[in-house]
Amino acid sequence: MQEIEMGISESVKRLLAETEVVVHPDDYTIVSIPRGEDAKARSLMCNLEPFSSVTHDKAEVSVVLKGEDWEDLKGQFGGFLEDGPYRLFTFDIVLDLSVVGFLAAVSDRLAEAGVSIYALSTYLRDHILVKKKDAEKAEETLRNLIEECKQGLSNT
Repeated sequence: MQEIEMGISESVKRLLAETEVVVHPDDYTIVSIPRGEDAKARSLMCNLEPFSSVTHDKAEVSVVLKGEDWEDLKGQFGGFLEDGPYRLFTFDIVLDLSVVGFLAAVSDRLAEAGVSIYALSTYLRDHILVKKKDAEKAEETLRNLIEECKQGLSNT
């Protein structure tokens, strides 16, 4: 794959140029609950409005949900760790699972801006969570990246 001046492949540059960044207005919380409470998490979260995520790993269950939903549910759990508030960013473009470098380009640019991310992917889309205090900087950085990709394509 040919690399362009931004250090991003041409195919990823095209995808970024077509991407709409959706910044969700709600505060989100990231939670770690003990592995033994995974069934309870699935049961309690099944009726929540999107966006939420439950990820199982051998040692824990990580949960991402709206902060207000977590406040309502956290009394049901013991031994949890929580962090927030975060803002959720969705890259509103359907990405083929074979795409290489899309999230790397995003995370590299945000890292250059000093913004830490918590990345999540669904089958069709990528999402990141950014500390609420960094959300404005992250949004500006991402919009600039997308505009640079659009400009780069129009110059080729």
